Amino acid sequence: MFIGIDVAKAELVVAVRPSGAQWTVANDEPGRRTLVERLCAERPQLLVLEATGGYELPAVAALVAAGLPVVVVNPRQVRDFARSTGQLAKTDHLDAAMLALFAERVQPPVRALPDAATQALDALVARRRQLVEMLVAEQNRLGMARSRGDRAVTVSLRQTIAFLTRQLGAADRELGTMIRESPVWRERDDLLQSVPGIGPVVARTLLAALPELGHLGRRAIAKLVGVAPLNRDSGTWRGRRTIHGGRASVRAAVYMAALVASRHNPVLKAFYDRLLAAGKPKKLALVACMRKLLTILNTLLRTQQPWTHATPLDA
Repeated sequence: MFIGIDVAKAELVVAVRPSGAQWTVANDEPGRRTLVERLCAERPQLLVLEATGGYELPAVAALVAAGLPVVVVNPRQVRDFARSTGQLAKTDHLDAAMLALFAERVQPPVRALPDAATQALDALVARRRQLVEMLVAEQNRLGMARSRGDRAVTVSLRQTIAFLTRQLGAADRELGTMIRESPVWRERDDLLQSVPGIGPVVARTLLAALPELGHLGRRAIAKLVGVAPLNRDSGTWRGRRTIHGGRASVRAAVYMAALVASRHNPVLKAFYDRLLAAGKPKKLALVACMRKLLTILNTLLRTQQPWTHATPLDA
């Protein structure tokens, strides 16, 4: 038996394969309790839900606590699967049925979910990113208001910028406290920041959004982040390799770290310069630095050894 669960704010639509049965429960505590009791009695082989920006977390937590085999998948992956079957329409019941079919045909592997502390850190890192985005937007508006001479708007924007700056400072302090209070995170944070180019923001993003770092091989971790080169070949034609997908927030953080490391990390700077000297485009060389940097970080966390200039690029 394979189960697909479409998650909405108010309800959970459940579809069953191969029987085709469907039923709905409320996405609240009584509804989730009913869901768990019924699924525990039916003993499904696999349950699949989509990541929906947080609405799925209470249901996933309840299902995992009951010992059920749960996988949370990328919505894009399921949508591509639906198109491949010719299913273009989209409703909650159709989505639940497609998730059940995806579970039956693809059978994605069950992975350990982040613990409560990691989820809290991830939420705080995400909030910090939102504050930075809002702060940049308000600062851009302030520049335009000044150029037009709009005094009232300028005053309002300055007040908002001051508030966002205080909120950003509070988020940074809370992140620092969370890291310092956890011996495991503190050790991993120190290992990450021992690498030239990795600062507090990048290290905390990796700790929160990439808990697999240090536990997977270099190819698997590169693919997970979205910096692994993907082939585009057909017959005798060989297309240009590209990167695609992965965890966008992690990839953005690693990009900024690689940008700094390609200038100030002696090992990665030499690697970057060698690629440029070989005629590689700057963007390609920088993506290669991202992949090498991620490989080094993965190795440091796996071996529990801090960075040294002798750290091999292909460790």
